[in-house]
Amino acid sequence: MTETDPQDLADRYIAQWVVPDATERRAAIEQLWAEDGVHLLRPPVEMRETAAGLGFDRTTLQARGLDAFENRVARSHEEFVRERGLTFRSRADAVRLHDLVKFSWETVSVGTGEVVGGGQEVLVLDEHGRIKADYMFPGA
Repeated sequence: MTETDPQDLADRYIAQWVVPDATERRAAIEQLWAEDGVHLLRPPVEMRETAAGLGFDRTTLQARGLDAFENRVARSHEEFVRERGLTFRSRADAVRLHDLVKFSWETVSVGTGEVVGGGQEVLVLDEHGRIKADYMFPGA
């Protein structure tokens, strides 16, 4: 398995979400992700309650493959960074255990510097040090 510094990986992972240029964002994604990687998100409580109210048992959202993940990052950038004036930053707590990397992140108001949210990430790496699975826990 490739040696990957966990904090460097966490910082690069967070950076992909705030890149404004679509071409640069895609390049960052291709460097980080395995071709068939999967991003799994435990949605916020409000989303789970709405889904349950509609008769769905959806406790996990998923994007698989580079194109799907690129769309996910672009939509997030549009809503949170461009529209709401937020940015993301990793905390300096990344740790690695074999093929797993765990770290926390914060959502920060660009205008005030106030931390307005955050979460935790658990990444599973392939033999090349690329992300093959990403488990995202917003609000954790």
